[in-house]
Amino acid sequence: MTRIALDPFVSDLDGESAALRAAGPLAEVELPGGVHVYAVTHHAEARALLTDSRVVKDIDVWNAWRRGEIPMDWPLIGLANPGRSMLTVDGADHRRLRTLVAQALTVRRVERLREGIEALTNASLEKLAAHPAGEPVDLKAEFAYPLPMNVISELMGVDAADHPRLKELFEKFFSTQTPPEEVPQMMADLGTLFTKIVNDKRANPGDDLTSALIAASENGDHLTDEEIVNTLQLIIAAGHETTISLIVNVVEALQTHPEQRKKVVNGEIGWDGVIEETLRWNTPTSHVLIRFATEDIEVGDRVLPKGEALIVSFAALGRDERQYGPTAGEFDATRTPNRHIAFGHGPHVCPGAALSRLEAGIALPALYEKFPELELAVPASELRNKPIVTQNDLYELPVKLGCPFGHEG
Repeated sequence: MTRIALDPFVSDLDGESAALRAAGPLAEVELPGGVHVYAVTHHAEARALLTDSRVVKDIDVWNAWRRGEIPMDWPLIGLANPGRSMLTVDGADHRRLRTLVAQALTVRRVERLREGIEALTNASLEKLAAHPAGEPVDLKAEFAYPLPMNVISELMGVDAADHPRLKELFEKFFSTQTPPEEVPQMMADLGTLFTKIVNDKRANPGDDLTSALIAASENGDHLTDEEIVNTLQLIIAAGHETTISLIVNVVEALQTHPEQRKKVVNGEIGWDGVIEETLRWNTPTSHVLIRFATEDIEVGDRVLPKGEALIVSFAALGRDERQYGPTAGEFDATRTPNRHIAFGHGPHVCPGAALSRLEAGIALPALYEKFPELELAVPASELRNKPIVTQNDLYELPVKLGCPFGHEG
């Protein structure tokens, strides 16, 4: 089996994903830093593995980890071994931790956030409208980033004053280009910041999920301080990064498919279809790290060996022709059925999926209603991915907004 080295600069994600699919449902992969793992790259096999109890999150199962071959200054160490949370445990411990988070993120409870999300969206749009007409603006920095960061911070009780430091640390956390000598300090700084947030909430509890986690730990649910801190870090990281990429990717998809964009803006195609197709076709999460096989597992005509690590290559399996037919590589907002698994599958499906969909479902229609003449400020071919192998993330999305609706040009 030929080993495919993932490009740390993510210069051609589509081409890389096609190569992974062509390698079969289970491909041998080299992660940045020379770490060897396996990747599941086809839809059906990914669904099966995501519900297979022989695939676990316990890093001590990993042969390379037990042999001491994974250095603590590996740039992706924070994703492979992020500390004890629902991301790294299985069975009863996973259910215990996940239940507390899921209870705060049910569809009904998330829907209560609608009014606040609408207000934040409108405030961001008014700021955009103040930009000089015709002058390019980075839609990612000015619109896609503030909304999910503000929403998840309000949900978790994180002060806005911490946003700049969080942004700085998460940039290093996800990047494959973080110098190895900076990794241990970055991980320590993240731990210090989130410990401070938890301690502040313990002293001054509020109506937020961090306070609820602390209260649960004091009322018999046996959460340790480590579990609370790591859960907070996990939700903040996943709760804003995915939604940022989703909003950016939808805009890019519509701007590069003008006929479909016209139908969306005219109401001929619903926004739900646009969001779901973007999640499939240009998924926010390119690869999820890492799970481990407790025994040899057959995957198609291949075998995932006992003690080896597995990543789920969502960018590859999202365009699997075996699942979506010969048009799998095309963006089609009318595609039905569209049973993608961009938010995961089975017991480990992302509990924040409803929140991400709600934010995108509010922000995107409002953006195009406010700026119906929006266009890319550079050719799509010049848009560059950030060096993050787990997130499908652009450096920036420069656009020209045009005249806001309701204003004379």
